[in-house]
Amino acid sequence: MQIRELSARNEAELKEALSLVWAVFSEFEAPEYVPEGISVFREFISFDSIIKMLEQGTLRLWVSYNGEFLTGVIAVRGQGHISLLFVRREYHRRGIARALFAVVEENCKSAGMDTITVNSSPFAAGAYHSLGFIDTGKETEINGIRFIPMKYEMHLS
Repeated sequence: MQIRELSARNEAELKEALSLVWAVFSEFEAPEYVPEGISVFREFISFDSIIKMLEQGTLRLWVSYNGEFLTGVIAVRGQGHISLLFVRREYHRRGIARALFAVVEENCKSAGMDTITVNSSPFAAGAYHSLGFIDTGKETEINGIRFIPMKYEMHLS
């Protein structure tokens, strides 16, 4: 498995990554969302939205590959907030999310952060719990997006 960070210059690869995010969201998340939530998420992951955040430095995005095949995506906004973590169905439970998260954790530690946060979808809550996240609140819905606020405490060494 190879993991690398994407920049705004990698337009074709970024489009492929966003296509993976949309496909996985559509399969696993969208069936549980109201139309407003699907629309809000679709706008968030639009190429124009993501490229703007990458160019402004408010978002960092990493991708994982199995050979030449894109398997997963993780993105972090601001000070250690995971805003995307999606892995292709056929690669679930193979350590892809854990490997992507390890890269984010290392980057956050290097930046002196001690906490990583996420607003987990109900579908992904179990995966985040297995990574060591704990719930910080109850399931909430804002603009049709259902989520459980969580945090991960890092021990800086």
